[in-house]
Formats: sequence, C-alpha cells, structure tokens
Amino acid sequence: MDSPHGAAVKAEDFGLKGPRGWVFRNTAIDAAPGSITAVEGPSGSGRTCLLLALTGRMKPTAGHAEVGGHRLPKKMAAVRRIAALGPVSGVNDLDQALTVAEQLREGALLQRRYEGPVRALLRPRGERRASAAARIEEALAVAGLDLATLPKGPRTSVRDLERLESVRLSVAIALLGDPRLLALDDLDLKLSDAERAEAWSLLRAIAARGTTVFAVCSEAPQDIPVVRTGTPARTPDAKPDSAPAAETDAKPETDAEPETDAEPETDAEPETSTKPDAKPDTNAKTETNTKGTDDALAEARRA
Repeated sequence: MDSPHGAAVKAEDFGLKGPRGWVFRNTAIDAAPGSITAVEGPSGSGRTCLLLALTGRMKPTAGHAEVGGHRLPKKMAAVRRIAALGPVSGVNDLDQALTVAEQLREGALLQRRYEGPVRALLRPRGERRASAAARIEEALAVAGLDLATLPKGPRTSVRDLERLESVRLSVAIALLGDPRLLALDDLDLKLSDAERAEAWSLLRAIAARGTTVFAVCSEAPQDIPVVRTGTPARTPDAKPDSAPAAETDAKPETDAEPETDAEPETDAEPETSTKPDAKPDTNAKTETNTKGTDDALAEARRA
C-alpha cells in the first residue's frame, strides 16, 4: 500500500524493445513506499531508459509496471504527475549559462506552470513569489545545498558548481513538486568515495521523509536493493547464471501520443532483479550498442 508521500513501485517482465532490439527486458521490481533502489549495469545496458520508463517518460513495450497505483504503460501521464527526475544527462541537464538562483526560479516557475494546480496561477503575484521562495528554501534544505557556502552565493554560475553540488541542485529542483517517486541517473559519476557516501546519505534522508527513490550507480552500498540491467540476476548465495542474450539498442515510443496497453513479451530469459547485495557478474558476456540508447534519450526529451 502507498504511503501519503511515497509510491510503491512494482514491475513484472518489464521491457522496452525497438527496431534494433532490446534496451532492457524481463525486469522485476518490488519497491515499497519510501525505499531506495539502485540500478546497476554496464553503460548502454538500458539503465537510464528503465528510469525514464518507470517515471512515465518513455513507453515500455513488454510486461507492465505499477507506480503509485497507476499501471504502465496505460497511465503514463498519471505517473509523470507523481514522479520527478533528478539529474539525468541529456534529458534535464542544468543550464550552464544560469546562476544557481536563476536555475531555481526557473524550476519553480516550470513546476507551477505545468505541474501545479491551475488555481495557483490566479493568486496575486506577491503571494505566488512568497510561495515559490518557501518551496525553494525547503527543497534546498532537504537536498543539503546551502547557497551561502557557494563562491558567489546564489549568484554562483551553475557551470562553477562541483559535481556533488550540481547533484544537490538538481535534486532540489526535482523536490519542488513534492514527488512521490524520485529517479536519478549516474548518481556516483565523478565523485570521490567521501562524496559518494554523502550522496547516498542524501538519498537516505529523502527516503526517510517518505519519497521512493531509484538511482543509477556504478556500485550501490551493501544495504541497498539492486535492479541490474545487462546481466543475469544473482543473489549473494547463488552461483552466476549463464550469460544473457545480447541486448541491442531501441527507439521506443514516447508519451506524446495517447497511451495504450502494450503486449507483453514472454520469450526472454530473466536479466534483472531486486535482490539486495547483488554484485556484477563479471563472467557474463554482454553486447551493447549505445547508439540506440542515445536515440531513446533523444525521444524522451520531448516527453
């Protein structure tokens, strides 16, 4: 059952296939509200596309998932209303030409314009500004970004932020809409060990408030359940499975058109799981082609 803030996420035989083959397939997920799930796998194995599909921004073609009681792929628009993206390269990159304050104001404006209730647009301008300022302040506090510590305070250019500061800023913008599901890509990219620990502490704090979190990473902490793409599922006490079928790229449909139920694919061998403490299977032979993933991300930007 869903909590008031977090969204339960369940998936069965979830997959996405395009003209050039599978991006990801046979994904099984069972995440409780307010939990953290890591997504691991080789580059080009569909990690980012899985996040986009679970947040209603990319249309799956096999199996089904349920996010906050909304079934995918039929209810993609409903899922988008309760799910937010943290940093996802190539989809919602920060604008390097803006200052941090400008980026936050833009995020608040877009959230109010496209995600907030229509009646909010009818309130007096001063009231709208005060409300936006309060939401920004709260989101920054949760994300752990203190503007006073930046080189030029709120006027610091986005391009001058350290990697972890950029992650915190992206998370703060995502939290402006009070999402029930938060998804982040490449969480630990270019972070030191100490910074990775800080990033995971941030996600734990967000989950503790009730928000469900999914994060793509190279290696999750031991206590975080893992969904793996591109390699067979493995538990700590199990022997490695045989190598999976090769995954190739795809160009999935986006949610620009009305969503309809997708026919499940049933002939694929399991490749992903949500077992905690799973480690990569270094003996599995995985063929990837990132061109199709790039095409899929290009389509997702239009969602």
